[in-house]
Amino acid sequence: MTTSTSSRGRRRAPGRIERAAGRAAALQRPRVILAFLLLLALTCVMLLDGYLRAEVGGDQRVRTGAGSSEVPDDILDGGPILTFRGGQATTVSVPARTIALTFDDGPDPTWTPKVLDILRKYDVPGTFFLVGSMVSRYPGIVSTMVRQGNEVGVHTFTHVDLSYQSGARVDREMEQTQLALAGAAGITTTLFRAPYSSETDAIDNWSWPVYEKLGQDGYTSVFVDTDSDDWKRPGVSRIVQWATPKGTEGASVLFHDAGGDRSQTIEALPKYIEKMKAKGYTFTTVSGVMEKQGAAAGPGPHSAHHAATGATLYEGRALIAAVAVAEWTLPVLSAGLMVVGVAVLGRFGMMVVLARRHHRQRNRRRFTWGPPVTEPVSVIVPAYNEKECIANTLASLARSTHPIEILVVDDGSTDGTSEIARSAAASLGMANVRVIRQENAGKPAALNNGVRNARYGIVVMMDGDTVFEPDTVRRLVQPFADPSVGAVAGNAKVGNRDTLIGAWQHIEYVMGFNLDRRMYDLLRCMPTIPGAVGAFRRDAVLEVGGMSDDTLAEDTDITIALHRAGRRVVYEEHARAWTEAPGSFKQLWSQRYRWSYGTMQALWKHRKSLTDRGPSGRFGRVGMPLVVVFQVVTPVFAPLIDVFTVYSMLFVDFRAALLAWLAVLAVQLLCAAYAFRLDREKYRYLLMMPLQQLAYRQMMYLVLIHSCVTALTGGRLRWQKLKRTGEVGTPAGVS
Repeated sequence: MTTSTSSRGRRRAPGRIERAAGRAAALQRPRVILAFLLLLALTCVMLLDGYLRAEVGGDQRVRTGAGSSEVPDDILDGGPILTFRGGQATTVSVPARTIALTFDDGPDPTWTPKVLDILRKYDVPGTFFLVGSMVSRYPGIVSTMVRQGNEVGVHTFTHVDLSYQSGARVDREMEQTQLALAGAAGITTTLFRAPYSSETDAIDNWSWPVYEKLGQDGYTSVFVDTDSDDWKRPGVSRIVQWATPKGTEGASVLFHDAGGDRSQTIEALPKYIEKMKAKGYTFTTVSGVMEKQGAAAGPGPHSAHHAATGATLYEGRALIAAVAVAEWTLPVLSAGLMVVGVAVLGRFGMMVVLARRHHRQRNRRRFTWGPPVTEPVSVIVPAYNEKECIANTLASLARSTHPIEILVVDDGSTDGTSEIARSAAASLGMANVRVIRQENAGKPAALNNGVRNARYGIVVMMDGDTVFEPDTVRRLVQPFADPSVGAVAGNAKVGNRDTLIGAWQHIEYVMGFNLDRRMYDLLRCMPTIPGAVGAFRRDAVLEVGGMSDDTLAEDTDITIALHRAGRRVVYEEHARAWTEAPGSFKQLWSQRYRWSYGTMQALWKHRKSLTDRGPSGRFGRVGMPLVVVFQVVTPVFAPLIDVFTVYSMLFVDFRAALLAWLAVLAVQLLCAAYAFRLDREKYRYLLMMPLQQLAYRQMMYLVLIHSCVTALTGGRLRWQKLKRTGEVGTPAGVS
C-alpha cells in the first residue's frame, strides 16, 4: 500500500465547508417554497374551476312540498316583484299590456348571444338573472348585455336552492355573484331571483326567511306570472302559447337562455315578441315595471344597477382574471394529462419490450463480447468523510476475482477517512491499494485525480459507500472485448432496503433505473453510467476532457460526452454493486435534487448534439429527446394524474376515479414484477408499491419541480455529502 498527496496548499479554515453548505441551503429554501407554491397554485386553480362548475361545494337538493303557513297571504297572492322598502314586505304587479321579459341561468356562450341579437333586432329589453359562476366564465357576454340596455339580476353563484343553505353560504352566493358582475360589467344589482322559484304562491316556510334576509340587505326578489316552460322543449308553438298571459294582463314572463339545448327558445322568441306587439303589448325591464308602478328605488329605467367602485370593482376584476386563468389552464392541463398518460404507458410498453429483448440477447448461451478480458484494471474510489463505509468498500474489493489496483482519492476528508483506508488495507493485506489525498475540490476533481494516477487502460469508478460482489469487476469489464465499447454501466442495488424508504428506493432502482438502462442500451443512447458502478476506457475519459465539474451530474455529463465522441456505452446487468441509499427524506431530497438538476444541466450543456452529425447527432436526436420526455417532461407533469385522480374522487365520480387509478397501478405493478423477475429479486417488496405511489412518488415530483425552478431561476450547488451509516457490508449480508 502506498500513500501520496496532491494539490498541496494552504489548509482550509475549520468550518468552511459547513458554512458553505449552510449558505447553499439558505439559497435553496426560496426555490423549495416556490416549488410548493406552484403545486398550491395548481390545486387552487382546480378547486376554483370545480367550484365554477358546481363540482366543489355543489348542492343539487331542491325543496318541494313544504308548507307556507308562515308566509303572509298578501305575499302569496301578490304580484311577481317582492320588495322590502322601509322593512315592509310589498309586492308589485306588472301593468296591463306590459311584458317584463326575463331569462334565467345564463350567460351561455352559445344561446345568450343569440337571445341578445333577437332582443336588439326587435328593440326589446330583457332582464337576465345570471348565475355568478357563468358570469365569471363569460364576462364579455354580460358586458355586451348591459351595454345593450338590458337589465341583470343575481341568480346565485352556483345555482343552489338557498332554503337549504346556511346564512353564511347565502351571503357568499350573493357576494360572489356581485363581484362577478362588477368584474364583468362594472356594476352591481339589487335584483334577485332564486333558483327553482316560480310564482309567489310557491314561497314556503323555508324560503321565506331567505327572502326576508335578502330584502333587509336591499334586494328585490323577482318571481314569474307566466312560465314558458321552454326548458321542457315542448315545441315552438307551445312555448309561445304558454308564455302568453291571459287577456290583456301584464306579466313577468320566464324564458331560459342557458341550461341545455335552447334552440326551440331561440326559434320561439321572435314569434312571441311579434305576437305580443301585435296585441298592443310593450316590453320593459323589471325596473321599468317598478318605475311605472311608482315603486322604483331610484330614477331612470336601470335603477337596479349601481356602478361598482373601490374594492368591489378591483376584487371583481381579480375574480374574472383568476377564472380566466383557470379556464385556460384546466383544458391545457387536461390535454397535458392525456399526453402524459400516453407517454407513461408508452414508456412502460417500450421498456418491457426492449428489456425482454435485451435480457434474451445478453443471456444467450453463445453470447460473448469477444475474448475474455483478463488484464488488470484500476478501481477509483473517490471519498469524502466516508469513515463509516470505506472499510467495507475495501473489504469487498479484496475479494475481487479480477486483478485490480485500488486508488482511494480522499477529497479533503476531516473524519480520518484516509487513515481508516490505510488501516483497512493493511489489515486485509492489500498491497494494491494507494491512498491519494487532495484538497477538497469535489467529486469530479477526485475522479480525475484517480484517472491521472491510474496505471491501467481500464478504470472502474465506484462510490465510497458502495460494496462490490467478488465477480463484479470481472463482469463489468468483459464488454471491453468489443473495441467499440467505451464505457460500461453496472447494476446498482440498494443495500439498505429493509426500511420503508429503502424499500421504496429499491423498487425505483430495479424498475426505473435498471429497466431503463436495458432499453437505452439497445437503442445505443445510455444517458447515465451510475457513479456507484461504472467502467471506462482511460483514454476515452481523457479524450473528452475527463470528469467535468460544469454540472452536478458528472456521471451523466461524461456519459453523453462519450456518446458524442463516438464511443459505445452498454449495460452489464450481472455486474452488481450494493450502495447505501439515503436513510431519511431530507437526505433523499438532497440527493435526488442534485441528480435531477444535474441531469438538466448536462442536457443543456450538450444541447448542440441535436444539430450535430455522426454519433453526436445520433444521441442528440434519439437519446436526448427520450431523456427529456421520460426523465424531465413526463415526471414534471405526471403529478397531474394524481391530482386529477384525487379531484375526481372527491368531487366527480369516486368509483370511476378509483378504478382508473387502480388500473394504472396494476400496469405499473406488472412492469415492476417483470423488472424484479429479470433482476431475480424478491417480489415481497412490491407490496410497498401502492404506498410508494401515494407518498414517495409525490416527493420525487416535488424534487423535480424544485430542480426545474432552480434551472429557470439560475443556481448552482456544491457536491453534497450525505450522512452514511455503514450498514451496507458485504454483498452476502444484503442479498
